[in-house]
Amino acid sequence: MPLPLYLLAMAVFAMGTSEFMLSGLLPDIASDLDVTVGTAGVLTSAFAIGMIVGAPLVAAFARNWSRRSSLLGFILAFSAAHVAGALTASFPVLIATRIVAALANAGFLAVALTAAAALVPPDKKGRALAVLLSGTTVATIAGVPGGSVLGTLLGWRATFWAVAALCLPAALGVLKGIPTGRGQAETTGGPALRAELAQLTRPALIAVMLLGALVNAATFASFTFFAPVVTGTAGLGELWISVVLVLFGAGSLLGVTVAGRLSDRRPRLVLATGGPLLLIGWPSLALLADEPVALFTLVFLQGALSFALGSTLITRVLYEAAGAPTMAGSYATAALNVGAATGPLIAAATLSTPAGNLGPLWASCVLVAVALLIAFPLRAVVAAGRSTEILQ
Repeated sequence: MPLPLYLLAMAVFAMGTSEFMLSGLLPDIASDLDVTVGTAGVLTSAFAIGMIVGAPLVAAFARNWSRRSSLLGFILAFSAAHVAGALTASFPVLIATRIVAALANAGFLAVALTAAAALVPPDKKGRALAVLLSGTTVATIAGVPGGSVLGTLLGWRATFWAVAALCLPAALGVLKGIPTGRGQAETTGGPALRAELAQLTRPALIAVMLLGALVNAATFASFTFFAPVVTGTAGLGELWISVVLVLFGAGSLLGVTVAGRLSDRRPRLVLATGGPLLLIGWPSLALLADEPVALFTLVFLQGALSFALGSTLITRVLYEAAGAPTMAGSYATAALNVGAATGPLIAAATLSTPAGNLGPLWASCVLVAVALLIAFPLRAVVAAGRSTEILQ
């Protein structure tokens, strides 16, 4: 894989740390800003909503910019939003900074996904995506738990300052590693924006975007609320939250790495194997969450399965959106973050039910079940490595 791809992954690491770090900080943010934990969970959804809206809009706006200028500008805007978030004492203002950061993240990821696919041969998109998403998984292993420990020791604001600082070397990496050039639309020599947007009417593309959104919703539904499961249901101390996040991140890195080897040529294998196992895993975790060993083991396995399945489906989005060379990354980003937005909202609603802290785990189970029910009759869509016309 080319070096610029790893430099993009470094930037994704910085942004992934920010996106995921709130899962270990929600109780402290809620206490400091005088809101409930469920309300604080809206910060995750606000970030995801900003990415959903921002991905296609920002990608369309920046399609005539050079990739290096676009990526660098998005990273610097992301850093500035975190400085503002660290300084505010207002929950609404904090939400606003998360939305701004999300718009910058959306623009970056949309361009980065397209750039990553362009850096490799057409049949290597899955492996390129795996390298890019490894930045996110490493964030869950190192960045997010580190942020959780930093937040526990120095307060949640310290993590926002740390992310802002982390963006600077990532910006330098993009500046040095991504070549200058013409705007993306000129470079690709592809179709007009209207023609690229018309790709969204293709049933095959809609199907894989929906499946990716559902699987990611299940992932975020539980991931966002791991903290109360660890400290409440399992009865462990706050520092164990970091252990759980590390285990989930380690599993996700394994899952995305394995899927990167299979998603180009054997996506049906990933879906047929990983889907049912993921479905079994969430209720198993809910039933055994009060046993620390079972909790740690299942969190690792669910991280691996969630990211293996999710990254394979997002790779399929890139294949199905091959007719939209400058917008395909934004469609994949939107699919990911529709799930990231709806998952925590659904999970937050379950916290006030008799299921309590375990409600998000049961919600994840239902979301995966819905995804598999939809996927079964549409399994041909994910059967081939290249774009399929079966649903047209």
